[in-house]
Amino acid sequence: MTTLYVDGDACPVKAEAERVVTRHKVPMALVSNGGLRPSANPLVEVVIVSEGADEADKWIAERCGSGDVVVTSDIPLAAKCVEAGARVLRPNGEAFTAANIGQQLAMRDLMADLRAANPLGAGGGGKPFGKADRSRFLDSLERELRAALRK
Repeated sequence: MTTLYVDGDACPVKAEAERVVTRHKVPMALVSNGGLRPSANPLVEVVIVSEGADEADKWIAERCGSGDVVVTSDIPLAAKCVEAGARVLRPNGEAFTAANIGQQLAMRDLMADLRAANPLGAGGGGKPFGKADRSRFLDSLERELRAALRK
């Protein structure tokens, strides 16, 4: 059965994901280390994992597989999910695939090295999340969920 797994820590599209799973009647696991409000939606299971680095990621990676969809910004988690056969999206709608995950991991490592080499700590972070990102996410999630359900 297709399930949508959402890495809930700092995910800006939880409400959008819930709307899409409700429309398709697909279960959703919203996974976090805490601080999430329970959903009244019977399709949404809020999973609170134990404290610790990457516990939510481990929980998702252990359960996702072919036919599932995962929403995360975490590139190492995305790599594990792609390897397991899941369809994986960033909150801005960009897909992680078998064809691009290696490059994504390499770029992540390069950027970490560059940040570590900068003694002043300048770097500014990523671009702000906007309406276009939210809209692109909705379109992408709809497309990926439909493809997963057909499989």
